[in-house]
Amino acid sequence: MSARPRPLMAALALAAAGSLALGTAPAVSAAPAPKPVTDFPHPDLKKTYDATVKYKSEQRAIDDGFMRTDDCVEDPELGGMGYHYVNPANLGSTDPTKPAAMLYEEDHKTGKRELVAVEWVVPDPNGNLPRPRLFGRGFDGPFDFEPVGRHYSLHAWIFKKNPKGVFTPYNPRVHCTPCAEGHPKA
Repeated sequence: MSARPRPLMAALALAAAGSLALGTAPAVSAAPAPKPVTDFPHPDLKKTYDATVKYKSEQRAIDDGFMRTDDCVEDPELGGMGYHYVNPANLGSTDPTKPAAMLYEEDHKTGKRELVAVEWVVPDPNGNLPRPRLFGRGFDGPFDFEPVGRHYSLHAWIFKKNPKGVFTPYNPRVHCTPCAEGHPKA
């Protein structure tokens, strides 16, 4: 047998092995799936995430009693909080699965609002409540802000990373700049 057929045979064998491997290889997707949020600084935040992830759908939050607002909270030096959707039934809750507010930010590519954080709000109209605690930490405040009045609050940035920390009230990555005119609105 001459030396010529051997490289041809080797190439055919390699091609056959490659085609067999392709038949059993897993499909390749265009983009990897986003990683689930798992780096919670307190284990009960996983309960919060599981209870509120459904509110990535703004309509689902509204259907479940969270009232939509068109006022976006932002501090020029600290960053933003976004649009607060408040469920009056959850005011005063320190249950990890029942935050009083869902916080949304407008996505300028789609014009829709995206869930970025959750917030607990405990009213203290008489100024005699001890500082509420959740996730091993005290709430921020007290603050005086209408229409809630004197209250304590605790934010948890579990849907959009906050470089200042999960429980910091303002996120420097959240902004209230309105989308350009003619953009579809949620």
